[in-house]
Amino acid sequence: MESQLLSALEQNAPFISHLKAAKPLYWSNPKNSTLEQGLDYVGFTRSDIQDASARLTRFAPYFMKAFPETTITKGIIESPLVEIGQMKSALEAHFQCAIAGDLFVKLDSQLPISGSIKARGGIYEVLVHAERIALKAGLIHQYDDYSKLFSPAVRQLLGQYTIAVGSTGNLGLSIGIMSAKLGFSVTVHMSADARQWKKDLLRERGVEVVEYQSDYGVAVENGRRQADSDPSCIFIDDENSKHLFLGYSVAGERLKQQFSEQGRIVDSEHPLVVYLPCGVGGGPGGIAFGLKMAFGDHVHCVFAEPTHSPCMMLGVMTGLHDSISVKDIGLDNVTEADGLAVGRASGFVGKAMEHLISGFYTVDDIKLYQMLGLFKESEDLFLEPSALAGMSGPVWFHDKSKLVQALNVDPACITHLVWATGGGMVPVVERLEYLSKAMAIPK
Repeated sequence: MESQLLSALEQNAPFISHLKAAKPLYWSNPKNSTLEQGLDYVGFTRSDIQDASARLTRFAPYFMKAFPETTITKGIIESPLVEIGQMKSALEAHFQCAIAGDLFVKLDSQLPISGSIKARGGIYEVLVHAERIALKAGLIHQYDDYSKLFSPAVRQLLGQYTIAVGSTGNLGLSIGIMSAKLGFSVTVHMSADARQWKKDLLRERGVEVVEYQSDYGVAVENGRRQADSDPSCIFIDDENSKHLFLGYSVAGERLKQQFSEQGRIVDSEHPLVVYLPCGVGGGPGGIAFGLKMAFGDHVHCVFAEPTHSPCMMLGVMTGLHDSISVKDIGLDNVTEADGLAVGRASGFVGKAMEHLISGFYTVDDIKLYQMLGLFKESEDLFLEPSALAGMSGPVWFHDKSKLVQALNVDPACITHLVWATGGGMVPVVERLEYLSKAMAIPK
C-alpha cells in the first residue's frame, strides 16, 4: 500500500504540493464524463430515487402530526430556492471580478426538523428502518395512513432498538431528533470538533451523546463497535450508507420542479453549475447523483472543501479514495467548518461519483467567515461557516475560463447554484459569535 500511495502522490505532485501547503486550489476533474458513462459506476438507477421519494411521501402524514411545522408543506421536507442578486454583487465587489449568469442559493439551512442538508439523508434512513420494523410487526401496512405511526404502540416497539451514528454534528442532529421522536433509543458518537450546542440539544431530546477528543473517523469507528456488540443496534454509516445516499438524491427532482415553477430553463444552452460543500461525501454525492438524473449532462457539480480537510478531492485525485487521508500528506484536518472536518472520504461515494463530478476546490477558514459576513449584509440571511464553502464557487468558475469555454455557451446563460448546507438551528448567541468573527476579518 505504501508504494501505491507514493506512486499516486508522485503522479499528482503539483496538485499535492498545493494541497499540502493548505492553499486554495481549483482542480478540474479529468475523470468527469457523460451521465451515460458515469452511471455504470454508481450502482443506482432512477427507480431507486423514485422508491425513496415514494417512501418520503408515505411518511408525510406522520410528519404533519409529529412535526406540525411541516404542515405548510403537507409533510414534505424541502427547502427554499432563492435568487441572491445582492450577494452576487457583493461577491463581484469583494473579489473584483464579474460573474456572468444568475446566482441562486438552495437553503437547506432552512429544512425543517434539523436545519441542515442532513435532514434529507439522515431522516430518510431512520424512516427506512422504522418502516421495516413496523411492517414486519404488522403495526402498519404500506398503503395505510402513516400518521398511525405517531402512537405509543409504535414508540414501544421501536424502543426495543437502538440507532447509533458517528458525527461531526449535523448528521447526529437529524438522526438523533428523528429517531428519538419515533421512539428509538439513540446514541450519537461525536468528534471533538462538534459544537457544544449540538450536543446539548441532542441531550435535551433524550439522545445519548458520547464525546471523543479525536476526529470524525474515531467517532464513526466507535459507533460501528457499538452496533457490532448489540444485535438490536442499527448503525447508520455516513461513509457507506446507500440509504443516506438515496435520501439525498431525491433533492434533484425537487429542484427541477422548483426551477420549473420559477420558469427557469436548464438545457444545453442554459447550463446549471452547482457548488456543494463536501465532508465525508455522502450528502453532496447523493445530491449530485439526483441532480444528474434530473438534469442530465446540463448540470455540472463542483465540490467545495476546507484547505485543511480536502479528503474527497485527494481521494478522487489519487484514485485511492478511502485508502488515503489528508494526514498522509501532512494536513491536520482542523477547520472552523466543523461539518466538513473529515480526513478520509467515503470510498463508496468517491468510487460511485468520481465520473460525475466536474471539479473540486478548497477554501480557507478566513474566506468562510468573509462569505458569512457578506451573505448576512447583502441578503440578511445566516449560514454556519461550513455552509458557506460553496459561496465562492462562481468566482473560481469564471476565473478558470477553460471551464466556461468547455460548456460552449454564453456565460450570461449560466445558472449558478450554491447549496447552503446548514445553520438553521444555530442558537442566537452562537450566531452572534460567528458574525462577530466575520466582522473582525478585514475585507
